[in-house]
Amino acid sequence: MLKKHFILFSVCILLIATGCSSDGKKKTSKIFFKDKQEQAEEKEVTVVDTLVFQQKIKALANGDTTGMWPIKKQPYPFEGAILPYKRVIAYYGNLYSKKMGILGEYPPAEVWRRLNAELEAWKLADPATPVQPAIHYIAVVAQGSPLKDGMYRTRMPHVQIDSVLSIARMGDAIVFLDIQVALSKIQNEVPLLEKYLLMPQVHLGIDPEFSMKDGSKPGTKIGWMDDTDINYCADYLAKLVRKHNLPPKILVVHRFTQGMIKNYNQIKLHPEVQIVINMDGWGAPALKRNTYKQYVYREPVQFTGFKLFYKNDLKPAPNMMMTPTDLMKLKPQPIYIQYQ
Repeated sequence: MLKKHFILFSVCILLIATGCSSDGKKKTSKIFFKDKQEQAEEKEVTVVDTLVFQQKIKALANGDTTGMWPIKKQPYPFEGAILPYKRVIAYYGNLYSKKMGILGEYPPAEVWRRLNAELEAWKLADPATPVQPAIHYIAVVAQGSPLKDGMYRTRMPHVQIDSVLSIARMGDAIVFLDIQVALSKIQNEVPLLEKYLLMPQVHLGIDPEFSMKDGSKPGTKIGWMDDTDINYCADYLAKLVRKHNLPPKILVVHRFTQGMIKNYNQIKLHPEVQIVINMDGWGAPALKRNTYKQYVYREPVQFTGFKLFYKNDLKPAPNMMMTPTDLMKLKPQPIYIQYQ
């Protein structure tokens, strides 16, 4: 049995590596695999056109000559992957709070009016990359008080998540469910959202800032996650994709300090999951560019994101928010953009 699994795994690697013809025409590969734990039936999946994929991730590297970008040792995604074919443009927040992001500030029609304006700006800045609207919703929210179980986090009711899905359908948007674990563990929170993660349009976000592994109260210091936490999420999503024949999932991980993500080079990549490290800090353009360079560019994982704050970015001089044209100059170019 072990020999059989080894052979199947080797076939997968070989087929992924030879997934495109030399003349550049699309040539998908058939991959057969078996889940060892569940003894699932063998399934047939298709990877993307590998030549086109390589061209697109090279374009995202934006002329980087260090050898770090694009990521060399990454699997080709299964067919149906969003990245790097589309740039995700997301509105972030929670419907209960006007202070946590734009989703809670305006009614749905106004949210979409504003998001559509951002989509048009990105189409002008990068006509070669289609845009994919997204609603990025904080489904597990860190709190300043311990609540009944002492975990300092509140899980949003399903009725509100259902409302978010309805808002997303107004503009054919995908949805991210974001988790701020506080004193809980990511392993205790992700499975509770499986009902939604089984939906092909729903993806996952995790926020190390509010992962308080030392028991501190959220907001008193910056938390962190490591490769174990991120790999758990990626493995969980990959298993759902394989078992239920879903398109690849996107996993967004927020970051704006060195310590927020530990052991980045031990993060494992999967053809079923696309990992985005999202630069989540606010401030003046120079500070944001430096943060991106220090903590996202220099510790490459797979794809990159960039967060823009409608209010906080305007507070320090020169009192301006970076534009799509500004972000297109970054190396690598972010393929996920989040507005708060």
